Amino acid sequence: MTATMTDAPPPAAPKAAGAPQRSGRSTGQVLMIVAGALLLLAAVRVITGANQLDSAGQVGAALGLAVPIGLAGLAGLWSERAGVVNIGLEGMMILGTFGAGWIGWQSSPWLGLLCGIGFGVLGGLVHAVATITFGVDHIVSGVAVNLLALGTTQYLAKLFFAEGKPAEQGGNPKQSPPVDSLPHVTVPGLSDGLSSLEKHHWFLVSDLAGIVGGLITNLSVITVLAVVLFVASWWLLWRTPFGLRLRSCGENPTAAESLGVDVYRYKYAAVAVSGGLAGLGGAFLALVTSHTYLEGQTGGRGYIGLAAMIFGNWRPGGLAMGAGLFGYSDALQLRNGGTTVHALLLLLVVLLVVLAGWKLYRTAVWQGAISLIVGGLVLAWYLLTDEVPSDFVGATPYVVTLLVLSLSAQRLRMPKADGMRYRKGQGK
Repeated sequence: MTATMTDAPPPAAPKAAGAPQRSGRSTGQVLMIVAGALLLLAAVRVITGANQLDSAGQVGAALGLAVPIGLAGLAGLWSERAGVVNIGLEGMMILGTFGAGWIGWQSSPWLGLLCGIGFGVLGGLVHAVATITFGVDHIVSGVAVNLLALGTTQYLAKLFFAEGKPAEQGGNPKQSPPVDSLPHVTVPGLSDGLSSLEKHHWFLVSDLAGIVGGLITNLSVITVLAVVLFVASWWLLWRTPFGLRLRSCGENPTAAESLGVDVYRYKYAAVAVSGGLAGLGGAFLALVTSHTYLEGQTGGRGYIGLAAMIFGNWRPGGLAMGAGLFGYSDALQLRNGGTTVHALLLLLVVLLVVLAGWKLYRTAVWQGAISLIVGGLVLAWYLLTDEVPSDFVGATPYVVTLLVLSLSAQRLRMPKADGMRYRKGQGK
């Protein structure tokens, strides 16, 4: 992501150079990668005996932790596909947590959910007015939204939760009273059968049973909604005229305007949707994860969502994979501690060796050599220890974030006009 730091207009629209090239991997390649990952994970589980690596409980916890990250990343995708960098996702999530907790305890969690989305949209519109209408630098505006959201919610929490009825029901200046639970979904019959298969610990069969069981057991309705939103976003942005026009605003707004696209309107719509999705992610934290608004409960998930979006190359499918990876690593260190994370070291060794072979095949000698050296060090760590120290365990999600971004950086291709100022009339 980049932002223009001067008042100079965006560069001229590039000339057409034939049909656009298709980016991303084919369905067959994706399926092969998924199958290889499953086989590798199953092999590591059998070798190490760490059955919690892909258990239903682990997968379910990973899914719950991935949903707010994925929604934040999807929010960033909508905004940046229209050419607006949205560093303010963290603040919009904070607004969503407060709105859901504030209205949720007074009425119903459903109204809290709607209020959380609405508060996120409000934050998105503030960012849109600053960046689109007034031309404020996108990074500066996003940071301002984060600070404004944090300060506003802290003040409102002290105003609404510290005294009277809210305090009597468990509220205080840093949290709201408890909110009722939203419904959960479980596939009857199938979940029990998969649980039985998982307990046999058979190679690959039990691994698949654990993974599928975690994906269909005790799901929040917001999790189901998040899946629908991912599919709907892909369809809208890549299969409809609306999506084509919106993405053209992020690639070349000058050319889009010359073809009759109302660039301002599409940018505003994208950033408003972005704020709503981020607010929904915040509402998930308040209504599902903790059943209350808590100060600081977003924990940087807006920024991790941006990292997942970058890892996914500004596409919903890759974004979902990135969010799942971050959620998995977070659940691994929260649920299982150093023993299971230690088993993950062996998986990391295999991945580094594969990466080294690929780099050497592509004649990237230095990168391949470095990957082999790091793989050897990790293997020595695995062989000489039985458990990862707790300090390293807590850093697992952040180490995974850094590794993923560093390994995926060379294939990234962001929208060409992302972060650039645009003024109406440039296309005339």
